[in-house]
Amino acid sequence: MDAPPLPPTPDRLSGLLRHFHVQARMFHSGPLCGTTGFYDGPDYGYLHVLQAGSLKIAHYGDASPLGEATLTEPTLVFYPAAAPHRFITPTDGSTRMVCATLRFEAGPAHPVAAALPPLLLVPLAEVAPVAHTSRALFAEAMPDDGTAAPACGRQLVCDRLFEALLVQLLRWLIDRGQPPGQAHAASAAPAQSLLAGLAHPQLARALTALHEQPGAPWDLPGLAGAAGMSRSAFAAAFRNTVGSTPGDYLARWRVVLAAQQLARGTPLKQVAFRLGYSSPAALSRAFAAHRGQTPRAWLKSQEASESY
Repeated sequence: MDAPPLPPTPDRLSGLLRHFHVQARMFHSGPLCGTTGFYDGPDYGYLHVLQAGSLKIAHYGDASPLGEATLTEPTLVFYPAAAPHRFITPTDGSTRMVCATLRFEAGPAHPVAAALPPLLLVPLAEVAPVAHTSRALFAEAMPDDGTAAPACGRQLVCDRLFEALLVQLLRWLIDRGQPPGQAHAASAAPAQSLLAGLAHPQLARALTALHEQPGAPWDLPGLAGAAGMSRSAFAAAFRNTVGSTPGDYLARWRVVLAAQQLARGTPLKQVAFRLGYSSPAALSRAFAAHRGQTPRAWLKSQEASESY
């Protein structure tokens, strides 16, 4: 008798992005001339969309190893994390772009940001949904009807369209079933990553389940069952694809969530209960093992950096 078919693949992104919001803010739309530098501090990535013209990308500071690139067709340029860079464009105004900063809640610890290469260059012609949303973004940000004043709500609409672009890009990367570092990346990412796990038809079920229910009493048999795999096959596939054991991944996920909730003022006892720990002390031990500080010390360091 044939085995029953697996249920449809679950929504692999919503659980992640529901816990950790990504905020986009458009800061440029229209022609770009000469040399323009981009760096807004360590907490900000960038999403640029080249509509027309050409540009040369150069990197400096910590991003220097990314080298240079030249674009001559409509392209999405995505920096998940801070990377000082410059665009060098013709001075005749022929290069037209829209640009936004991105801020991932939890910063570099955001699971998606950590899984991506430092730079992705994606020609719009290769991703139809991204091209479609980009056209809507161009129409809103750079209307061709001669409108003198920005339309009401223009900033908000453009910001949300940038966020939609990001989700569509992540969906495309996952659906390709290919490590993102191997496709139009200026620097290769390891084949083992969260996105590789989400591209795996069985592992994706377990990852989605623990992302959406981090406080559930997960163990190896439960996660393997969610994936529809034997325990040994699941453990091996998880390590080979994601790059860690299921237990280590779950512990890191819970600690990242704990840091987010503690920073929002949620009491330690309540956070421990929500995330499936037997006591606040158990959460404190896990937190210190992954962050090198107890929750209390970490919160003090965060407050000190914010007041600096």
